[in-house]
Amino acid sequence: MMNEASREMSDGSPDRRMSAASGTPGNEERRQFVGSYDKLSPAARELALAIDNYKIANHRRFIDHEEMLQVILSLGYHK
Repeated sequence: MMNEASREMSDGSPDRRMSAASGTPGNEERRQFVGSYDKLSPAARELALAIDNYKIANHRRFIDHEEMLQVILSLGYHK
């Protein structure tokens, strides 16, 4: 059971299912490596952002090799 006023579960642990800003179930995507693009080359940053966008658009936390290849090809790379 949850305490609505403090967004805590009955055992006192925080309810992480709710968005801090709105108090509603969160729809924002949690990124593991936010801010890690700073030290990447421009091409690597473009690839990382394209992969993240693909994952968000397709509701995927991880992608397989075929999906990564599709992202790379979509950026215009070819063998």
